[in-house]
Amino acid sequence: MTATLLSTCQDLRTAFERTRYDADSLLEALGEAAHAALGRSEPVPVRRASLGCGDLGVLIRLFLLVDDIPDEDAARALAPLTLVAAVEAGILGRVSPTSVRALLDIRPLDAGNGTRWIFSDLDGSMRPAPTAHDHVLGVGQASLSLLRGTPTTYASEILDVGTGCGVQAVHAAAVADTVTGTDISERSMVLAAATAALNGLTIELLEGSWFEPVAGRRFDRIVANPPFVVGLGTIEHSYRDSGLDLDGASRLMIEQAPNHLKPGGTAAILASWVHVEGEDWRTRVASWLPDHGIDAWILQRDVADPALYVGTWMRDGGLDPRDQTSAAVAQAWLQHFDDAHVDGIGFGFVYLRATDLPTDVLAEDLRHAFDDPLGNEAIAYFDRVTWLRENDPADAVFRLDPSTALEHVSLPGTEGWETEVVRVHRGNGPNWQHEIDELGAMLLAGMREDGLPLRDLVGLLASAQGLDENQLLDAAIELTVGLLRHGVIVPSSGAGS
Repeated sequence: MTATLLSTCQDLRTAFERTRYDADSLLEALGEAAHAALGRSEPVPVRRASLGCGDLGVLIRLFLLVDDIPDEDAARALAPLTLVAAVEAGILGRVSPTSVRALLDIRPLDAGNGTRWIFSDLDGSMRPAPTAHDHVLGVGQASLSLLRGTPTTYASEILDVGTGCGVQAVHAAAVADTVTGTDISERSMVLAAATAALNGLTIELLEGSWFEPVAGRRFDRIVANPPFVVGLGTIEHSYRDSGLDLDGASRLMIEQAPNHLKPGGTAAILASWVHVEGEDWRTRVASWLPDHGIDAWILQRDVADPALYVGTWMRDGGLDPRDQTSAAVAQAWLQHFDDAHVDGIGFGFVYLRATDLPTDVLAEDLRHAFDDPLGNEAIAYFDRVTWLRENDPADAVFRLDPSTALEHVSLPGTEGWETEVVRVHRGNGPNWQHEIDELGAMLLAGMREDGLPLRDLVGLLASAQGLDENQLLDAAIELTVGLLRHGVIVPSSGAGS
Protein backbone atom coordinates (compact mmCIF):
# COMPACT_ATOMS: atom_id res chain seq x y z
CA MET A 1 0.00 0.00 0.00
CA THR A 2 2.82 2.44 0.86
CA ALA A 3 4.23 2.94 -2.64
CA THR A 4 0.78 3.20 -4.24
CA LEU A 5 -0.41 5.72 -1.65
CA LEU A 6 2.75 7.81 -1.92
CA SER A 7 2.45 7.90 -5.70
CA THR A 8 -0.87 9.77 -5.39
CA CYS A 9 0.37 12.54 -3.11
CA GLN A 10 1.57 15.00 -5.72
CA ASP A 11 -1.70 14.89 -7.68
CA LEU A 12 -3.68 15.01 -4.45
CA ARG A 13 -1.79 18.12 -3.32
CA THR A 14 -2.44 19.73 -6.69
CA ALA A 15 -6.17 19.07 -6.26
CA PHE A 16 -6.17 20.47 -2.72
CA GLU A 17 -4.34 23.62 -3.79
CA ARG A 18 -6.62 24.12 -6.80
CA THR A 19 -9.82 23.74 -4.76
CA ARG A 20 -8.39 25.67 -1.78
CA TYR A 21 -8.94 22.72 0.54
CA ASP A 22 -7.01 24.45 3.32
CA ALA A 23 -7.67 25.52 6.90
CA ASP A 24 -8.51 29.16 6.18
CA SER A 25 -10.75 28.43 3.20
CA LEU A 26 -12.57 25.74 5.17
CA LEU A 27 -13.53 28.26 7.86
CA GLU A 28 -14.43 30.88 5.26
CA ALA A 29 -16.59 28.49 3.24
CA LEU A 30 -18.45 26.92 6.16
CA GLY A 31 -18.80 29.94 8.40
CA GLU A 32 -18.18 29.89 12.12
CA ALA A 33 -21.38 28.08 13.09
CA ALA A 34 -20.97 25.16 10.66
CA HIS A 35 -17.23 24.99 11.35
CA ALA A 36 -18.01 24.66 15.05
CA ALA A 37 -20.54 21.92 14.22
CA LEU A 38 -17.75 20.07 12.38
CA GLY A 39 -15.74 20.09 15.60
CA ARG A 40 -18.74 18.64 17.44
CA SER A 41 -19.18 15.86 14.83
CA GLU A 42 -22.59 17.21 13.73
CA PRO A 43 -22.72 16.60 9.96
CA VAL A 44 -26.00 18.25 8.96
CA PRO A 45 -24.95 21.93 9.38
CA VAL A 46 -21.64 21.17 7.64
CA ARG A 47 -23.34 19.39 4.76
CA ARG A 48 -25.81 22.24 4.26
CA ALA A 49 -23.04 24.84 4.28
CA SER A 50 -20.88 22.86 1.87
CA LEU A 51 -23.50 22.44 -0.85
CA GLY A 52 -22.81 25.84 -2.38
CA CYS A 53 -19.02 25.54 -2.22
CA GLY A 54 -18.29 23.76 -5.51
CA ASP A 55 -15.34 21.36 -5.57
CA LEU A 56 -14.27 22.47 -2.08
CA GLY A 57 -17.68 21.44 -0.79
CA VAL A 58 -17.30 18.04 -2.48
CA LEU A 59 -13.98 17.46 -0.69
CA ILE A 60 -15.53 18.52 2.62
CA ARG A 61 -18.33 16.00 2.20
CA LEU A 62 -15.93 13.34 0.93
CA PHE A 63 -13.16 13.49 3.54
CA LEU A 64 -14.72 15.22 6.55
CA LEU A 65 -18.29 13.91 6.47
CA VAL A 66 -17.54 10.55 4.78
CA ASP A 67 -20.57 10.98 2.50
CA ASP A 68 -21.12 8.83 -0.57
CA ILE A 69 -20.12 11.02 -3.52
CA PRO A 70 -21.17 10.56 -7.17
CA ASP A 71 -18.27 9.62 -9.42
CA GLU A 72 -18.66 12.72 -11.56
CA ASP A 73 -18.37 15.09 -8.58
CA ALA A 74 -15.49 13.21 -6.95
CA ALA A 75 -13.51 12.98 -10.20
CA ARG A 76 -13.90 16.70 -10.84
CA ALA A 77 -12.86 17.69 -7.30
CA LEU A 78 -9.86 15.34 -7.15
CA ALA A 79 -8.44 16.03 -10.61
CA PRO A 80 -5.68 15.45 -11.65
CA LEU A 81 -5.88 12.42 -9.31
CA THR A 82 -8.07 9.83 -10.98
CA LEU A 83 -10.70 7.80 -9.17
CA VAL A 84 -8.99 4.60 -10.32
CA ALA A 85 -5.72 5.70 -8.72
CA ALA A 86 -7.48 6.86 -5.56
CA VAL A 87 -9.26 3.52 -5.18
CA GLU A 88 -6.07 1.53 -5.84
CA ALA A 89 -4.24 3.58 -3.19
CA GLY A 90 -6.92 2.91 -0.59
CA ILE A 91 -7.95 6.55 -0.35
CA LEU A 92 -11.43 5.83 -1.71
CA GLY A 93 -13.67 2.79 -1.78
CA ARG A 94 -16.41 2.05 -4.25
CA VAL A 95 -19.90 1.81 -2.74
CA SER A 96 -21.82 1.48 -6.01
CA PRO A 97 -21.02 1.46 -9.73
CA THR A 98 -21.47 5.24 -9.73
CA SER A 99 -20.34 6.49 -6.29
CA VAL A 100 -17.34 6.39 -3.96
CA ARG A 101 -16.64 6.93 -0.28
CA ALA A 102 -13.49 7.97 1.58
CA LEU A 103 -11.56 5.19 3.33
CA LEU A 104 -9.07 7.61 4.88
CA ASP A 105 -9.43 10.88 6.71
CA ILE A 106 -7.44 13.68 5.07
CA ARG A 107 -7.93 17.06 6.66
CA PRO A 108 -6.23 20.45 6.58
CA LEU A 109 -4.65 21.81 9.74
CA ASP A 110 -2.91 25.09 10.48
CA ALA A 111 -0.88 24.85 13.67
CA GLY A 112 0.92 28.13 13.08
CA ASN A 113 2.92 27.47 9.91
CA GLY A 114 0.23 27.46 7.25
CA THR A 115 -1.92 24.54 6.14
CA ARG A 116 -0.65 21.00 6.44
CA TRP A 117 -2.74 18.01 5.33
CA ILE A 118 -2.88 15.03 7.68
CA PHE A 119 -3.70 11.42 6.73
CA SER A 120 -5.34 9.20 9.35
CA ASP A 121 -7.91 6.45 9.70
CA LEU A 122 -11.60 7.38 9.83
CA ASP A 123 -12.62 7.85 13.44
CA GLY A 124 -16.30 6.94 13.18
CA SER A 125 -17.45 10.38 14.33
CA MET A 126 -19.41 11.10 11.14
CA ARG A 127 -20.13 7.56 9.93
CA PRO A 128 -20.05 4.85 12.62
CA ALA A 129 -17.30 2.29 12.11
CA PRO A 130 -15.43 -0.17 14.35
CA THR A 131 -12.03 0.88 15.66
CA ALA A 132 -9.37 -1.48 14.32
CA HIS A 133 -6.53 -2.79 16.45
CA ASP A 134 -4.01 -0.81 14.39
CA HIS A 135 -6.19 2.26 14.00
CA VAL A 136 -4.15 5.40 13.31
CA LEU A 137 -5.61 8.31 15.21
CA GLY A 138 -6.04 11.68 13.54
CA VAL A 139 -5.69 15.13 15.03
CA GLY A 140 -7.60 14.80 18.31
CA GLN A 141 -7.63 17.00 21.39
CA ALA A 142 -4.47 15.41 22.80
CA SER A 143 -2.61 16.06 19.54
CA LEU A 144 -3.78 19.67 19.48
CA SER A 145 -2.75 20.12 23.12
CA LEU A 146 0.75 18.89 22.34
CA LEU A 147 0.97 21.09 19.25
CA ARG A 148 0.21 24.11 21.44
CA GLY A 149 2.47 22.79 24.17
CA THR A 150 5.57 22.20 22.04
CA PRO A 151 8.25 24.91 21.78
CA THR A 152 8.54 26.58 18.40
CA THR A 153 12.13 27.70 18.88
CA TYR A 154 14.76 26.29 16.50
CA ALA A 155 16.09 22.79 17.24
CA SER A 156 18.43 21.10 14.77
CA GLU A 157 17.35 17.48 15.32
CA ILE A 158 13.88 16.60 16.60
CA LEU A 159 12.53 13.17 17.55
CA ASP A 160 8.81 12.38 17.57
CA VAL A 161 8.18 9.23 19.63
CA GLY A 162 4.92 7.47 18.75
CA THR A 163 4.45 9.55 15.62
CA GLY A 164 1.10 8.03 14.63
CA CYS A 165 -0.26 9.96 11.66
CA GLY A 166 2.82 12.20 11.69
CA VAL A 167 1.15 15.43 12.81
CA GLN A 168 3.78 16.29 15.45
CA ALA A 169 6.62 15.46 13.07
CA VAL A 170 5.14 17.68 10.36
CA HIS A 171 4.76 20.49 12.88
CA ALA A 172 8.35 20.02 14.06
CA ALA A 173 9.69 20.21 10.51
CA ALA A 174 9.03 23.96 10.47
CA VAL A 175 11.72 24.60 13.12
CA ALA A 176 14.17 21.73 12.60
CA ASP A 177 16.88 20.67 10.17
CA THR A 178 15.93 17.00 10.50
CA VAL A 179 12.94 15.21 12.01
CA THR A 180 12.76 11.54 12.99
CA GLY A 181 9.54 9.75 13.86
CA THR A 182 9.23 6.33 15.50
CA ASP A 183 6.20 4.10 15.98
CA ILE A 184 5.59 0.43 16.66
CA SER A 185 2.66 0.39 14.22
CA GLU A 186 3.36 -0.54 10.61
CA ARG A 187 0.18 1.25 9.55
CA SER A 188 1.34 4.41 11.31
CA MET A 189 4.51 4.29 9.26
CA VAL A 190 2.44 4.16 6.07
CA LEU A 191 0.14 7.04 6.94
CA ALA A 192 2.92 9.18 8.44
CA ALA A 193 4.93 8.72 5.24
CA ALA A 194 1.89 9.78 3.22
CA THR A 195 1.39 12.83 5.46
CA ALA A 196 5.02 13.84 4.92
CA ALA A 197 4.82 13.29 1.15
CA LEU A 198 1.56 15.19 0.82
CA ASN A 199 3.20 18.18 2.50
CA GLY A 200 6.43 17.92 0.51
CA LEU A 201 8.52 17.12 3.60
CA THR A 202 11.36 14.69 4.22
CA ILE A 203 10.94 12.92 7.57
CA GLU A 204 12.95 9.92 8.74
CA LEU A 205 10.43 7.25 9.83
CA LEU A 206 11.63 4.25 11.83
CA GLU A 207 9.40 1.37 12.87
CA GLY A 208 9.95 -0.01 16.35
CA SER A 209 9.07 0.22 20.01
CA TRP A 210 9.61 3.44 21.93
CA PHE A 211 13.27 4.54 21.67
CA GLU A 212 14.60 1.26 20.26
CA PRO A 213 14.85 2.51 16.65
CA VAL A 214 17.10 5.40 17.78
CA ALA A 215 19.27 3.53 20.28
CA GLY A 216 22.49 5.44 20.91
CA ARG A 217 21.24 8.64 19.26
CA ARG A 218 20.58 12.01 20.92
CA PHE A 219 18.38 14.89 19.83
CA ASP A 220 17.92 18.59 20.47
CA ARG A 221 14.22 18.11 21.15
CA ILE A 222 11.91 15.19 21.80
CA VAL A 223 8.14 15.41 21.42
CA ALA A 224 5.84 12.58 22.36
CA ASN A 225 2.13 11.85 22.47
CA PRO A 226 2.61 8.21 23.48
CA PRO A 227 -0.06 5.56 24.16
CA PHE A 228 -0.41 6.73 27.75
CA VAL A 229 -3.85 5.35 28.65
CA VAL A 230 -3.76 4.06 32.22
CA GLY A 231 -5.07 0.53 32.09
CA LEU A 232 -4.67 -3.18 32.60
CA GLY A 233 -1.41 -3.64 30.72
CA THR A 234 -3.16 -5.10 27.66
CA ILE A 235 -3.22 -3.78 24.10
CA GLU A 236 -6.62 -3.33 22.47
CA HIS A 237 -5.70 -0.36 20.27
CA SER A 238 -2.08 0.45 19.52
CA TYR A 239 -2.61 4.22 19.33
CA ARG A 240 -3.61 4.39 23.02
CA ASP A 241 -2.60 1.15 24.80
CA SER A 242 1.05 0.54 25.65
CA GLY A 243 0.86 -2.96 27.11
CA LEU A 244 2.39 -1.55 30.31
CA ASP A 245 0.48 -1.64 33.59
CA LEU A 246 -1.19 1.51 34.90
CA ASP A 247 1.03 4.56 34.19
CA GLY A 248 3.97 2.46 32.99
CA ALA A 249 4.00 4.08 29.54
CA SER A 250 4.45 7.56 30.97
CA ARG A 251 7.08 6.29 33.37
CA LEU A 252 9.03 4.67 30.51
CA MET A 253 8.94 7.87 28.46
CA ILE A 254 10.02 10.09 31.34
CA GLU A 255 12.75 7.70 32.47
CA GLN A 256 14.22 7.11 29.02
CA ALA A 257 13.87 10.49 27.33
CA PRO A 258 16.86 12.00 29.20
CA ASN A 259 19.12 9.33 27.65
CA HIS A 260 18.30 10.68 24.18
CA LEU A 261 18.73 14.41 24.76
CA LYS A 262 21.81 16.35 23.78
CA PRO A 263 23.20 18.74 26.41
CA GLY A 264 20.68 21.55 26.67
CA GLY A 265 18.12 19.54 24.71
CA THR A 266 14.47 19.65 25.73
CA ALA A 267 11.50 17.30 25.70
CA ALA A 268 7.76 17.99 25.59
CA ILE A 269 5.75 14.93 26.59
CA LEU A 270 2.05 14.30 27.16
CA ALA A 271 1.68 11.93 30.08
CA SER A 272 -0.73 10.39 32.58
CA TRP A 273 -0.11 9.24 36.13
CA VAL A 274 -2.19 7.59 38.79
CA HIS A 275 -3.15 9.18 42.07
CA VAL A 276 -2.69 6.54 44.74
CA GLU A 277 -4.19 6.78 48.21
CA GLY A 278 -1.63 8.17 50.65
CA GLU A 279 0.86 9.14 47.91
CA ASP A 280 1.58 12.59 46.50
CA TRP A 281 1.32 12.46 42.70
CA ARG A 282 4.20 14.94 42.43
CA THR A 283 6.51 12.62 44.34
CA ARG A 284 5.46 9.71 42.14
CA VAL A 285 6.26 11.43 38.85
CA ALA A 286 9.45 13.06 40.17
CA SER A 287 10.72 9.63 41.23
CA TRP A 288 10.90 8.63 37.55
CA LEU A 289 13.66 11.17 36.94
CA PRO A 290 17.39 10.77 37.65
CA ASP A 291 18.98 12.63 40.56
CA HIS A 292 21.40 14.39 38.24
CA GLY A 293 21.27 15.94 34.79
CA ILE A 294 17.64 17.01 34.27
CA ASP A 295 15.53 20.09 34.84
CA ALA A 296 11.84 19.13 34.89
CA TRP A 297 8.65 21.15 34.82
CA ILE A 298 5.60 18.91 35.32
CA LEU A 299 2.16 20.46 34.84
CA GLN A 300 -1.01 18.61 35.79
CA ARG A 301 -3.88 19.84 33.62
CA ASP A 302 -6.68 17.60 34.88
CA VAL A 303 -7.56 14.75 37.23
CA ALA A 304 -10.25 12.22 36.28
CA ASP A 305 -12.35 10.03 38.52
CA PRO A 306 -11.62 6.34 37.75
CA ALA A 307 -15.20 5.58 36.69
CA LEU A 308 -15.33 8.57 34.35
CA TYR A 309 -11.91 7.70 32.97
CA VAL A 310 -12.85 4.10 32.18
CA GLY A 311 -16.16 5.07 30.59
CA THR A 312 -14.52 7.72 28.42
CA TRP A 313 -11.85 5.39 27.03
CA MET A 314 -14.31 2.54 26.51
CA ARG A 315 -16.47 4.77 24.34
CA ASP A 316 -13.31 5.94 22.55
CA GLY A 317 -12.64 2.31 21.64
CA GLY A 318 -16.18 1.82 20.32
CA LEU A 319 -17.43 -0.14 23.35
CA ASP A 320 -20.92 0.42 24.73
CA PRO A 321 -20.73 0.30 28.56
CA ARG A 322 -24.29 -1.06 28.59
CA ASP A 323 -23.32 -4.15 26.60
CA GLN A 324 -22.71 -7.23 28.77
CA THR A 325 -19.29 -8.00 27.30
CA SER A 326 -18.21 -4.36 27.58
CA ALA A 327 -19.50 -4.21 31.13
CA ALA A 328 -17.14 -7.06 32.02
CA VAL A 329 -14.24 -5.04 30.62
CA ALA A 330 -15.26 -2.04 32.72
CA GLN A 331 -15.58 -4.23 35.81
CA ALA A 332 -12.07 -5.67 35.37
CA TRP A 333 -10.60 -2.22 34.68
CA LEU A 334 -12.17 -0.61 37.73
CA GLN A 335 -11.29 -3.59 39.92
CA HIS A 336 -7.67 -3.24 38.81
CA PHE A 337 -7.75 0.40 39.90
CA ASP A 338 -9.22 -0.62 43.26
CA ASP A 339 -6.54 -3.27 43.78
CA ALA A 340 -3.85 -0.64 43.11
CA HIS A 341 -5.58 1.92 45.40
CA VAL A 342 -6.02 4.35 42.50
CA ASP A 343 -8.39 7.19 43.33
CA GLY A 344 -7.69 9.42 40.33
CA ILE A 345 -5.82 9.69 37.05
CA GLY A 346 -3.83 12.83 36.33
CA PHE A 347 -2.99 14.15 32.90
CA GLY A 348 -0.64 16.87 31.73
CA PHE A 349 2.66 17.99 30.27
CA VAL A 350 6.16 16.97 31.24
CA TYR A 351 8.94 19.29 30.10
CA LEU A 352 12.55 18.19 30.44
CA ARG A 353 15.93 19.84 29.80
CA ALA A 354 19.26 18.02 29.85
CA THR A 355 21.98 19.59 32.03
CA ASP A 356 25.18 18.51 33.76
CA LEU A 357 23.87 19.70 37.15
CA PRO A 358 21.81 18.22 40.00
CA THR A 359 18.22 17.63 38.92
CA ASP A 360 15.70 20.42 39.55
CA VAL A 361 12.01 19.42 39.57
CA LEU A 362 8.88 21.53 39.89
CA ALA A 363 5.62 19.58 39.70
CA GLU A 364 2.45 21.62 40.07
CA ASP A 365 -1.17 22.01 39.00
CA LEU A 366 -2.06 24.14 35.98
CA ARG A 367 -5.75 23.40 35.86
CA HIS A 368 -7.12 26.86 35.09
CA ALA A 369 -7.79 28.12 31.57
CA PHE A 370 -5.22 30.07 29.57
CA ASP A 371 -4.99 31.25 25.97
CA ASP A 372 -1.33 31.55 25.03
CA PRO A 373 0.54 28.51 23.68
CA LEU A 374 2.55 26.85 26.42
CA GLY A 375 5.56 25.54 24.50
CA ASN A 376 7.80 28.59 24.45
CA GLU A 377 6.83 29.32 28.05
CA ALA A 378 8.62 26.08 28.97
CA ILE A 379 11.83 27.35 27.36
CA ALA A 380 11.45 30.64 29.26
CA TYR A 381 10.85 28.67 32.47
CA PHE A 382 14.11 26.77 32.03
CA ASP A 383 15.92 30.05 31.36
CA ARG A 384 14.59 31.35 34.68
CA VAL A 385 15.79 28.19 36.43
CA THR A 386 19.25 28.83 34.99
CA TRP A 387 19.15 32.40 36.25
CA LEU A 388 18.29 31.21 39.77
CA ARG A 389 21.24 28.84 39.70
CA GLU A 390 23.67 31.56 38.67
CA ASN A 391 22.45 34.51 40.75
CA ASP A 392 21.58 35.42 44.34
CA PRO A 393 18.05 36.88 44.35
CA ALA A 394 18.88 39.02 47.38
CA ASP A 395 21.40 41.00 45.34
CA ALA A 396 19.30 41.32 42.19
CA VAL A 397 16.99 44.04 40.91
CA PHE A 398 13.60 42.80 39.72
CA ARG A 399 10.73 44.29 37.77
CA LEU A 400 7.15 43.20 37.34
CA ASP A 401 6.08 41.64 34.07
CA PRO A 402 4.04 44.38 32.31
CA SER A 403 0.95 42.14 32.31
CA THR A 404 0.96 41.76 36.10
CA ALA A 405 -2.11 42.91 38.02
CA LEU A 406 -2.84 43.19 41.73
CA GLU A 407 -6.25 42.13 43.05
CA HIS A 408 -7.79 42.80 46.45
CA VAL A 409 -10.84 40.73 47.45
CA SER A 410 -12.77 42.37 50.26
CA LEU A 411 -15.90 41.39 52.18
CA PRO A 412 -18.25 43.51 54.30
CA GLY A 413 -17.06 43.81 57.89
CA THR A 414 -18.06 45.60 61.06
CA GLU A 415 -16.15 48.70 59.99
CA GLY A 416 -16.69 48.57 56.25
CA TRP A 417 -14.77 46.57 53.65
CA GLU A 418 -12.23 44.12 55.06
CA THR A 419 -9.56 42.61 52.78
CA GLU A 420 -9.79 38.83 52.68
CA VAL A 421 -7.35 37.93 49.90
CA VAL A 422 -4.62 39.75 47.98
CA ARG A 423 -3.54 38.17 44.72
CA VAL A 424 -1.02 39.02 42.06
CA HIS A 425 -1.89 37.89 38.53
CA ARG A 426 0.24 37.40 35.47
CA GLY A 427 -1.98 38.38 32.56
CA ASN A 428 -0.29 36.36 29.81
CA GLY A 429 1.26 32.95 29.27
CA PRO A 430 -0.20 30.42 31.72
CA ASN A 431 -2.00 33.21 33.67
CA TRP A 432 -0.39 32.31 36.98
CA GLN A 433 -1.76 33.85 40.16
CA HIS A 434 -0.27 33.92 43.66
CA GLU A 435 -1.86 34.86 46.94
CA ILE A 436 0.32 37.34 48.81
CA ASP A 437 -0.07 39.54 51.89
CA GLU A 438 0.02 43.30 52.18
CA LEU A 439 3.76 43.23 52.90
CA GLY A 440 4.26 41.25 49.69
CA ALA A 441 2.22 43.82 47.77
CA MET A 442 4.39 46.61 49.19
CA LEU A 443 7.53 44.74 48.20
CA LEU A 444 6.31 44.24 44.64
CA ALA A 445 5.36 47.90 44.40
CA GLY A 446 9.05 48.76 44.76
CA MET A 447 10.21 46.44 41.97
CA ARG A 448 11.08 48.32 38.79
CA GLU A 449 13.77 48.35 36.14
CA ASP A 450 15.79 51.13 37.79
CA GLY A 451 14.94 50.10 41.35
CA LEU A 452 16.87 48.78 44.31
CA PRO A 453 18.20 45.25 44.87
CA LEU A 454 15.84 42.98 46.78
CA ARG A 455 18.01 43.14 49.90
CA ASP A 456 17.74 46.94 50.03
CA LEU A 457 14.00 46.91 49.37
CA VAL A 458 13.53 44.51 52.25
CA GLY A 459 15.69 46.72 54.50
CA LEU A 460 13.53 49.75 53.81
CA LEU A 461 10.31 47.77 54.28
CA ALA A 462 11.54 46.22 57.56
CA SER A 463 12.53 49.63 58.90
CA ALA A 464 9.19 51.19 57.96
CA GLN A 465 7.17 48.34 59.47
CA GLY A 466 9.35 47.70 62.54
CA LEU A 467 10.12 44.10 61.48
CA ASP A 468 13.17 41.87 61.74
CA GLU A 469 15.12 42.41 58.51
CA ASN A 470 16.67 38.92 58.33
CA GLN A 471 13.36 37.13 58.81
CA LEU A 472 11.68 39.39 56.27
CA LEU A 473 14.49 38.79 53.77
CA ASP A 474 14.07 35.01 54.05
CA ALA A 475 10.34 35.33 53.38
CA ALA A 476 10.94 37.80 50.54
CA ILE A 477 13.40 35.46 48.82
CA GLU A 478 10.94 32.56 49.05
CA LEU A 479 8.19 34.73 47.52
CA THR A 480 10.53 36.10 44.86
CA VAL A 481 11.73 32.68 43.74
CA GLY A 482 8.15 31.44 43.32
CA LEU A 483 7.11 34.52 41.37
CA LEU A 484 10.25 34.39 39.23
CA ARG A 485 9.72 30.73 38.31
CA HIS A 486 6.28 31.70 37.05
CA GLY A 487 7.46 34.82 35.23
CA VAL A 488 5.34 37.19 37.33
CA ILE A 489 8.56 39.09 38.04
CA VAL A 490 11.74 39.05 35.98
CA PRO A 491 15.31 40.22 36.61
CA SER A 492 15.99 43.71 35.37
CA SER A 493 18.19 44.01 32.29
CA GLY A 494 21.18 44.74 34.50
CA ALA A 495 20.56 41.89 36.97
CA GLY A 496 22.49 39.10 35.29
CA SER A 497 19.66 38.26 32.88
